[in-house]
Amino acid sequence: MRIFIPVFFLITLSAVAQTKRARDYGIPFEGTPGRNNAITDVTNVTVGHSTIIKGKGDLVKGQGPVRTGVTAILPHGKEFHPVYANFYTLNGNGDMTGTHWITESGFLETPILITNTGNVGTVRDAAWQWMDEHAYYTPFFKNYWYAYPVVAETYDGILNDINGQHVKKEHVFAALDSAKPGPVKEGGVGGGTGMICYGFKGGIGTSSRVISKEAGGYTVGILVQANHGGRSQLTIAGVPVGKHLTDTLPVHIKGLTSSAVYSDTEKEAGSIIVVLATDAPLLPHQLMRLAQRIPLGLHRTGGIGGNGSGDIFIAFSTANKDAFSNAEEKQVTTMANEAMNALFTATIQATEEAIINALFAGETMEGIEGNKVYGMPKEKVEQIMKQYNRLIK
Repeated sequence: MRIFIPVFFLITLSAVAQTKRARDYGIPFEGTPGRNNAITDVTNVTVGHSTIIKGKGDLVKGQGPVRTGVTAILPHGKEFHPVYANFYTLNGNGDMTGTHWITESGFLETPILITNTGNVGTVRDAAWQWMDEHAYYTPFFKNYWYAYPVVAETYDGILNDINGQHVKKEHVFAALDSAKPGPVKEGGVGGGTGMICYGFKGGIGTSSRVISKEAGGYTVGILVQANHGGRSQLTIAGVPVGKHLTDTLPVHIKGLTSSAVYSDTEKEAGSIIVVLATDAPLLPHQLMRLAQRIPLGLHRTGGIGGNGSGDIFIAFSTANKDAFSNAEEKQVTTMANEAMNALFTATIQATEEAIINALFAGETMEGIEGNKVYGMPKEKVEQIMKQYNRLIK
């Protein structure tokens, strides 16, 4: 039997603030975070979510249950200021639209949106319409303009009626319009609503690092949509936590036993999208170098970029705000390659913590057919970390 609960009620429950993050439990992350320990610590970067949660019980395609959404990241808020950017793919079983022109031109000219695999086209079209209505473009002649909105995805079909394609124009507009600086809601929100990470509830996570004044004092911010990893791979601050939790709160999928789910605990499943922002003055080829360091942070948590995983990363710099022009010469500032090591380190550290933050924010969710994914048992994780003497007291 299907029971529908009002959408607004469920979204309100989902929006309850997650106040205790991974480092609040004493996880010993390296590096110095920014004020909010979020991608929004990079000045002018804003983030918005639109979360869709409704229905429970049996799957009825087109009706639900629905556990999905969209997340928006804007480099300079609603102001149109194209930024230097580049992207990198670790394993390509996934999609990120608009990247051909980023590679060719060196600029990101649109917001970045993250959703589920079945709604990339809808989100891209809606992003175009939002840009049109907000004059978020530079015409190449009179009022003529074009854009290739950047939309990335991971698969949420274990919990969500993904083939029902429930993300609509109004949800995309809501994510973009609500984007703001400051703290970022994590876990099962926005594009991360129905995502699973290392066999626990995953989704959105974020973190930041501020490098030393001697190295430039710049900030690197990371936002992830984490939907990857086998349970036994999970590693937190060097501790093989997942190996202690392989039979703990297993994912429940209709028609599969727990033993079937964990018959191959090393199997890498799912995907991860990572967005990197920095205020360091970097050119596109240097941003590629940062994006290529993201997998090192991913692997610190256990990820291997397995065959079935879509691991796609995009990096942009908010420095050189007026670098973009269709017609004029521009002078820009760039960081020396020899000075980039601190940024490499910051990228690795922030990526690691953002993924773990997504797990600590994840809350147990039941979706289609009664499929259930549990939130990571934080108290149990604390006990394991204590056994390895890896908690900050």
